[in-house]
Amino acid sequence: MQSLTLYNTLSRQKERFEPISAPNVGLYVCGPTVYNYVHLGNVRTFLSFDTLFRYLTHIGYKVRYVRNLTDVGHLVGDSDEGEDKIGRMAKLEKLEPMEIVQRYTLDFHSVMATFNALPPSIEPTATGHMIEQIEAVKALIDKGLAYESNGSVYFDIEQYNREGGQYGKLSGRILDDLLNETRELDGQSEKRNPLDFAIWKNASPEHIMRWKSPWGMGFPGWHLECTCMSTKYLGTQFDIHGGGMDLKFPHHECEIAQGHGLNDHDPVRYWMHSNMLTVNGQKMSKSLGNSFLPSELFAGTHPLLDQAYSPMTVRFFMLQSHYRSTLDFSNEALKAAQKGYRRLVNGLRLLKGMTFEAEEGAAIDHKHGEEITRDSQALYNALNDDLNTAVAIGHLFSLLKKINQLDTKQVSMGQLGEAAFTQLQTTFVQFFEDVLGLKEETSRDQTAMVSGMLDLYREYKTQRLYDKVDQVRSYFKSQGLVIRDMKHRIDWAYEE
Repeated sequence: MQSLTLYNTLSRQKERFEPISAPNVGLYVCGPTVYNYVHLGNVRTFLSFDTLFRYLTHIGYKVRYVRNLTDVGHLVGDSDEGEDKIGRMAKLEKLEPMEIVQRYTLDFHSVMATFNALPPSIEPTATGHMIEQIEAVKALIDKGLAYESNGSVYFDIEQYNREGGQYGKLSGRILDDLLNETRELDGQSEKRNPLDFAIWKNASPEHIMRWKSPWGMGFPGWHLECTCMSTKYLGTQFDIHGGGMDLKFPHHECEIAQGHGLNDHDPVRYWMHSNMLTVNGQKMSKSLGNSFLPSELFAGTHPLLDQAYSPMTVRFFMLQSHYRSTLDFSNEALKAAQKGYRRLVNGLRLLKGMTFEAEEGAAIDHKHGEEITRDSQALYNALNDDLNTAVAIGHLFSLLKKINQLDTKQVSMGQLGEAAFTQLQTTFVQFFEDVLGLKEETSRDQTAMVSGMLDLYREYKTQRLYDKVDQVRSYFKSQGLVIRDMKHRIDWAYEE
């Protein structure tokens, strides 16, 4: 098993990853609130943890990956007051709330599949776990850590801290400072402390998403949902909890308080958070008009885009940056990513088409095998260092040099040797496809068409019909492809 280190937001340092019950790993990631189309900031978070899921599996762990869907309880503004985001959208669209949930859940799944993200092991919904949430509220009241007020139930932060809790330890927020920052809001008077957060909310008459409870008609608090779903499927303490940086406070802070309050110990060993996206140096937001939907990227329809970018180009672009660093979107950066992705996928095509052929009398040059072994181990070293995909991609390009040397006959199969060739082929393909989740973007129809056009090119060239040869070359260029006319063969590649 590889020695993996991960940055733990809770300890603010990298720590060696030691699962509670190896080789089993419990991974929970906060999923989307399905009231609108998934935006690119969400996508970055989910692709970061998709890569973690893939790598943990690759190095031998048996991962139970739980990613929830929030389909009730997430109020506008992320506060304890206001409308439910899904209920609000249902009123605007004049639909049932579950129609809204279904529409945007299907969109979310479609987008994730387009980016080649693996589905989680379990995808629970908040509405599907109402019994567990009501029972958790009862337990927190019985423990004296929550109280009912006007049909709502709030978590008592001061009582929690008096009993040894440390509210604020994940985000580094100090309780007194938080109190000074808090302003009076409508409905806050029913709380003992303005920082107390709702674990069950009384539903006003116009609130369309509501359930019966011992405290009246209401709905669960957003923070409680994740606590109940994560512990149901991963236990009262599990290995990794992931999410976007924006969830660190208050959502994840509240999860720690609830989990500790219910079970007398912290719920999670390693907290991981992905960073945000910016556009040309500015924070991505709808109000600035610089937020992208994935569909706008694929079609190139956003006014800030020069062209369309494929799903794998965008995935590759995101992997070129460490998940904890800010990632800035620009046409220049996306075009560079497109070029880099195409270079690697050209190498993938070449490598998959190669088979080892022994060469009689050829002497193995061991330096080639040593270089392949070094770069292969460097890939593991990069990902073992807090999932550093940016550095890992650099080592894939080092292996690509060896693939191109084989293709151009600068290095022969005999010089390389079968063991080194097998290691090159296995490592490159596994890391490109299985670990980084990249793939060649082509269809059977396109492959057949390209193959047919290449046969025509060979025929025209043999007959010296050079005007026809130029026409075929122009066709390939229009499709983003190039013809590689070499001494020993004629092939095609993606234009870099």
